[in-house]
Amino acid sequence: MRTVPLGSEGLTVSEEGLGCMSMSSTYGPADEPLGLATLRRAVELGVTLFDTAESYGSGHNETLVGRGLAPYRDQVVLATKVGFVFDDNHDLVVSGGRPIVDGRPEHIVAAIEGSLGRLGVEYIDLVYLHRIDPEVPVEDTVAAMAGLIDAGKIGHIGLSEASAETIRRAHGTHPVTAVQTEYSLFERGVEANGVLAAVQELGIGFVPYSPLGRGFLTGTLDTATLHASDFRNDDPRLNGENLARNRGLLDAITAIADAKGVKPAQLALAWTMARGGVPIPGTRRIKYLEENVAAADLDLTPAEMKQLDEAAPVGAASGDRYSPANMDLLTR
Repeated sequence: MRTVPLGSEGLTVSEEGLGCMSMSSTYGPADEPLGLATLRRAVELGVTLFDTAESYGSGHNETLVGRGLAPYRDQVVLATKVGFVFDDNHDLVVSGGRPIVDGRPEHIVAAIEGSLGRLGVEYIDLVYLHRIDPEVPVEDTVAAMAGLIDAGKIGHIGLSEASAETIRRAHGTHPVTAVQTEYSLFERGVEANGVLAAVQELGIGFVPYSPLGRGFLTGTLDTATLHASDFRNDDPRLNGENLARNRGLLDAITAIADAKGVKPAQLALAWTMARGGVPIPGTRRIKYLEENVAAADLDLTPAEMKQLDEAAPVGAASGDRYSPANMDLLTR
């Protein structure tokens, strides 16, 4: 797989990464042997960017990723996310249906120390603020993270689900290497809210998460068979009338994929790369990993890009992308 610069701060990654969240509990029970095998296969296929977070599986995911990638530590870029509050058992603290965000410098420094321990490393290549705390100036939080760069504990700073204004303020304090947010043919909000324009202007890398619409854009997702613990059971876009409407969008994308002789998921991933992103599709299965990686070899013509823009324009998806409480945490 080809490598590309992620932003302008010297970090180089594979043009497609791997989101590791699904290897823990978010999409149903974890299968550690399967997750470890998928991590190994990803390295074999040339994937170098691996994305996790302290909140995935209450710390389980960082531990799994650290174990799986330990033999390849010098070959990979480890990225994690911090910023939520956890209890003594490292379970997420929730209030009013949403996690509590804490951007205080002392909390972020302690959180990163925790991630270092779970990952089993002395240095993390890229650390994102998972969500922005509106009660704490982002400048203070970023300055604390910059101190950990000086201490040799992290390499680069990232933001997740930040507004264009917050990105500019953070970047003015210390260079931000990457911004991660949801972006796909199913969710193009960053084109309307100024985030994509801001990262392009500032030379910040752009990392689309959920580039396959939480599996919806694969065309194979059966919501009726989801495990009871799968958080997609409560995804507004994947339920009721929203789901019925969104299937029309998927049909239009699938028709374009069929004409090109590729899978809808591959077309969707190629689109995010053509738009300048380094997507991090998540999977726990080698079969889907291999299909996703093959998307990096697809070239889309201007005519195909135009077709996709018309099939899935900005704002086309029906429903919010999170529950109302969690929507309040986005783009702060």
